[in-house]
Amino acid sequence: MKSRLVIISLILLSSIGTHAQRFLYDVDFVAFFDNREYKEPIQKPQTIFGTRLSPEIGVGFTDKTGGEHKLLAGVHYIQPIGSNWREAKFIPTIYYDYGIKGFSFRMGAIPFNKRIEALPDYLLYDSIAYMHPNIQGALLQYQSRHGYAEFMCDWRGRQTPERREMFRLVVNGRYHYQGLFTYFAGGYAQMNHKANYAAPTEREGVCDDILIAPHLGIDFSGPTPFDSLAIRGSYILGIQRYRMKGRSEMPQGVLLEAFARWRFLGIRNTFYAGGNLMPYYSSFGCDLNQGDPFYQATRYNRTDLFIYIVRKSFVNVYFSWNMHKVPNEKLQHQQQLIASFRLSGIKHDTKKMRGPFDK
Repeated sequence: MKSRLVIISLILLSSIGTHAQRFLYDVDFVAFFDNREYKEPIQKPQTIFGTRLSPEIGVGFTDKTGGEHKLLAGVHYIQPIGSNWREAKFIPTIYYDYGIKGFSFRMGAIPFNKRIEALPDYLLYDSIAYMHPNIQGALLQYQSRHGYAEFMCDWRGRQTPERREMFRLVVNGRYHYQGLFTYFAGGYAQMNHKANYAAPTEREGVCDDILIAPHLGIDFSGPTPFDSLAIRGSYILGIQRYRMKGRSEMPQGVLLEAFARWRFLGIRNTFYAGGNLMPYYSSFGCDLNQGDPFYQATRYNRTDLFIYIVRKSFVNVYFSWNMHKVPNEKLQHQQQLIASFRLSGIKHDTKKMRGPFDK
């Protein structure tokens, strides 16, 4: 019987033309200290201090067409500093990964760091990014020398009497043209859907958070001494629906961004002017709106001044002093010290590692 199983296995492997199977492993680590000197009512003052260790193992092989197949599993161990063992979180990862000729497809519980580009602040609040390390669903990507596109399905809630059904779909991409400078166009589109709890919990109504944000930008860094020097302008159109009450809002506005980095110093400035992008945040919070609550303001400016303490292909440690300004409030401050390490980065020593928020 055993010999028959061995023969069948060999036939199956030969039929798909695989190379030798490979044992895969990686370790990802993030430590974060985030002190927020905020004021009510839009935000609240707090300090978020913790570590996240993410080991991962798996197997992989290459088929006869050149496609790369991987099956990977691991866990995120999140430990808040100052808390005991019982307050730690263990979040599993397990996903299938296929890639060929610039195209990749992943399905399962996928680490967020597999994204090509981190989500902007109006789509992902940094406090959520610390504690929600996985895309729960699928990630589809394509990259070429002209740019990239990616689609994400994040299924965040399976419906039970204690848990709402929630998911969101995000598509984004960028096309660039190289002249004297690098000119690029792209954008984001999102549908975030919050449904009800299962019976017998009382229904509270289905809500949708839809955002469309095309952008244009220029990267000036090529002929300059800067490592990065870019500007980007976006138009944001939101559609916020509260179906049970028949209410809809359509906030819209403009977002202007500037980014500069030279050696170990950097600055990023973001300015938004327009309508409240989160009109139902007071009712449903981050279940409906996953972005930074500052975008409830009709005008908002954020300036990040940051310095790299260490930056290599496998480690990124930086300190950032972030200043937030909304109408009728004093300047609000945030200090972030973030250390990231990725074992697989040691093999790619020509590319600097980015932090969780693309710094």
